[in-house]
Amino acid sequence: MSMLEPILPPVALIAGPTASGKSALALALAERTGGVVVNADSVQVYRDLHVLSARPSAEDEARAEHRLYGYRDGATACSAADWAADATAEIDRARSAGRLPILVGGTGLYLRTLLDGIAPVPDIDPGVRAAVRAMPVAQAHAKLREADPAGAARLSPNDAARVARALEVVRSTGRALGDWQAERAGGIAGRVALHPLLLLPPRDRLRARADARYAAMVCDGGLAEAKALAARGLPPELPAMRAIGLPPLLRHLAGGVGLEEAVAQGQAATRQYVKRQTTWFAHQPPADWPRHPEPLEIAADFERALGLHFASVLG
Repeated sequence: MSMLEPILPPVALIAGPTASGKSALALALAERTGGVVVNADSVQVYRDLHVLSARPSAEDEARAEHRLYGYRDGATACSAADWAADATAEIDRARSAGRLPILVGGTGLYLRTLLDGIAPVPDIDPGVRAAVRAMPVAQAHAKLREADPAGAARLSPNDAARVARALEVVRSTGRALGDWQAERAGGIAGRVALHPLLLLPPRDRLRARADARYAAMVCDGGLAEAKALAARGLPPELPAMRAIGLPPLLRHLAGGVGLEEAVAQGQAATRQYVKRQTTWFAHQPPADWPRHPEPLEIAADFERALGLHFASVLG
């Protein structure tokens, strides 16, 4: 390394699908380094969803500093850009105090926005947005194929949110979303020394853990959280109201399904989410990011993972 090259501040990143052991590994790393755990999960930002988002317990938060957990009200959406700005501030705050920031979460869009920046898409015309959001997803995807064939080819015809976003952007701005995304700016990747780790344990282990955890959540306060959210009467399209596992409980509380069926539906939705996350983290991050395929179940597993992947920050 040239003596003229700056020494970049280290930032640890632990990512992976639900129930892979991210939070516990981040806590272990924080305890070993005196670091600060910074949430990168798009549901754990909402204070209304402590149990159903599997946020760290009060006991865990007492063992190491945790930031950006439960700091947003569910009535207001927290976009990837919103979170990235907040995360950047927390990373800078930790580094100013001489502490290691440890990003942990399973929301790929959040992490990509933080590291690579955001696309400078102008505000969408409200009339265009209303018209697009009123379309059935099949119609919106057909219109997207006409206006932005490449964008349509990248998206599932059933992905209502992303199809609508791509269509409203091309209709409002005259440019495809992919073109805007090629102009990303504001990411922190170039000014930190990133130490990433992707947890990718076997899917059968993840599914079993996710099933057991969701059932326990419902019994340990998750149903009460759903009841409190239902009482607020928030719009169903808000991210907090669409949190994985919440809609079945809301249907149960409205008398639509029994509790046993609601739990089964929540478990199924969680398994599907785990599948999507596993696929995304297996293929989307850079190929040189370390992957840890072994499950983290006992103390020795966590020590091995720390030694293998974070020796340079453990000192």
